[in-house]
Amino acid sequence: MLTESDLQALWLTVRLAAVVTIGLLLIGAPIAWWLARTKSWWKGPIGAVVALPLVLPPSVLGFYLLLAMGPNGPVGHLTQALGVGPLPFTFWGLAFGSVFYSMPFMVQPLQTAFEAVGDRPLEVAATLRASPLDAFFTVAVPLAAPGFLTASILTFAHTVGEFGVVLMIGGNLPGVTRVASVQIYDHVEALEYMQAHRLAAVMLVFSFVVLLALYAWRPHPKKGG
Repeated sequence: MLTESDLQALWLTVRLAAVVTIGLLLIGAPIAWWLARTKSWWKGPIGAVVALPLVLPPSVLGFYLLLAMGPNGPVGHLTQALGVGPLPFTFWGLAFGSVFYSMPFMVQPLQTAFEAVGDRPLEVAATLRASPLDAFFTVAVPLAAPGFLTASILTFAHTVGEFGVVLMIGGNLPGVTRVASVQIYDHVEALEYMQAHRLAAVMLVFSFVVLLALYAWRPHPKKGG
């Protein structure tokens, strides 16, 4: 059986993944739309920044985010000026860091989906006097719905599996920043292999179900007749 601390870590992990997924839907969709539509030379550098967490070691990203959110960092100065206080070693600090770490898993599938929409549907919407904002919500978003589903599933699952970034930013505070991956690490350090196995098995089953759902719901290309 899972212990109370295991269940607490799982609940915190699900909560973190949900917050990050919702936040990235709001932040990542405009970025993906701009990347899919723009012809600016900024597309390359911004696309590279978005994809950076795919190749950057989590400890490196976590270290720089920790500096940025610290008392002497730009984000730290802002949060303290707003009366929020420092973000490191808090749940919202974890969420802030996880947004950066999971961003490519939201932006890249959405960018691909928006690029697949093409120009024609938007041109038709424009002839019907739809504003760019109306065309985005009534044409682009419905046509890119499979991309939104894929991006949300990948973002949620990736956030659930985080370790290096959350440990660097949040530490190991029970009920505050101790997510499931850190809880497994604690069990192993304490030589509690059976407890580690039980929690790891839950994570393994979850990962399999997520991937199964992703492949099952992905639309299949139609064969030409």
